[in-house]
Amino acid sequence: MTAHPRSRPRVGHIQFLNCLPLYWGLVHTGTLLDLELTRDTPEKLSEQLVNGDLDIGPITLLEFLKNADDLVALPDIAVGCDGHVMSCEIVSRVPLEELDGARVALGSTSRTSVRLAQLLLAERFGVAPDYYTCAPDLDRMMAEADAAVVIGDVGLRAYLRNLPEDSLHVYDLGELWKEWTGLPFVFAVWAARKDYLAREPETVHEVHKAFLSSRDLSLQEIGKVAEHAARYEVFEPPVLERYFTTLDFRFSERQLEGVTEFARRVGDSSGFAPDVKVELLR
Repeated sequence: MTAHPRSRPRVGHIQFLNCLPLYWGLVHTGTLLDLELTRDTPEKLSEQLVNGDLDIGPITLLEFLKNADDLVALPDIAVGCDGHVMSCEIVSRVPLEELDGARVALGSTSRTSVRLAQLLLAERFGVAPDYYTCAPDLDRMMAEADAAVVIGDVGLRAYLRNLPEDSLHVYDLGELWKEWTGLPFVFAVWAARKDYLAREPETVHEVHKAFLSSRDLSLQEIGKVAEHAARYEVFEPPVLERYFTTLDFRFSERQLEGVTEFARRVGDSSGFAPDVKVELLR
């Protein structure tokens, strides 16, 4: 991918393990030299894309749906799951159907996972907990609450039963959603601002192709990706390889059905129309 320096795209990068396969290949192709890359949490990157501080990048599904009029989704690239996700969990002292009125701590790094957990607890399990938001520290959360919603590395540790107490229950949000709806779930999509697309259509398509190539290369060499990640994480390579191959990085018709179903269920209470239109890059 080549671009004039003054039109170098400002691109976001989520600093979670689940996004490493989308970026690992960029390092090995030299594509990063053509990008002005910003690393941050899903929440902060979403805000930057919406505010125009980024041109292209990941955005949590909830924020994308709220701002769909200004954004175009990049097809066939997302972070989601079709069943277990391994890194988005509800950790609870009691079965979920017993959480009515209980204190539930919400990790502060992803509104989409939080909204999915609230939807499941309300509509699938029929409970109305007392929610509050806090930093995603599982030990501290469980010292103050009856249950906690955690994502990312904290959620993965919970899934692997690295828990402050042996008696805690762990529920995978992706699995709960799939059992309930039969559909995959998308936690974040990659999108471009429509105003940037209008100015730099070729650059947007080049960035899209670069990410697809990076994703494909990473999945072909997933063992190497896992070994690389294990150097900096507490997880062993086999665990990371299992995690990376459990995640669903596609965004095609089936994933779009999951997005449509989520929007239908939460739209009225989340700041967008239940039939919000998802526009895909052509």
